[in-house]
Amino acid sequence: MSVMSVDEELSIALGIRTLTPDNCRFFKGEYNLLHVHVEPDEDGPGLYRAIHAIRTFPVSSPETHISLQYPEEHGVECEVGVIVDLKAFPEEAQELIRESLGHHYFEHQIERVYGIDWKYNLLFFDVETDQGRIDFQMRWQVDRAQDYGKSSKILLDVFDNRYIIPDMNALPAGDQKRLTRYIYW
Repeated sequence: MSVMSVDEELSIALGIRTLTPDNCRFFKGEYNLLHVHVEPDEDGPGLYRAIHAIRTFPVSSPETHISLQYPEEHGVECEVGVIVDLKAFPEEAQELIRESLGHHYFEHQIERVYGIDWKYNLLFFDVETDQGRIDFQMRWQVDRAQDYGKSSKILLDVFDNRYIIPDMNALPAGDQKRLTRYIYW
């Protein structure tokens, strides 16, 4: 007799199919699209084509509770199921899911903060990222800068693109001062 986790019990109660390494297999198919074969059950067929992954908690839990979805014949998005913990899957499957997530989420990692100006209740950033020097605008409000771990922040620009500061303490002192002048929460 196997013991169910709280997540599995909650998923069953809510009618959510939990995907595990034991009941599904990921692979690339025609046109390099991601497919998943799930053991057939009362929730649907075994093969789902052209799936994509979506984080249900993108900031607080990016590696857990990942929803896999596919477009049905009329273009309506349907859910295959939810991966409770991506790390439970083999490395090859993790890479395929992370690749799918990478197509859905656009993120920059901030390495330097050269300048921040405030005008019209917007913050105008001049930063160096892992993809080069970038200017972006962010509304100056609390929900636009969120904690992302102990000393990390995630900034959401006016288009909801994500700018991650992996470690605020690792930024040069001048960069930290420029940043905390406006983002002090």
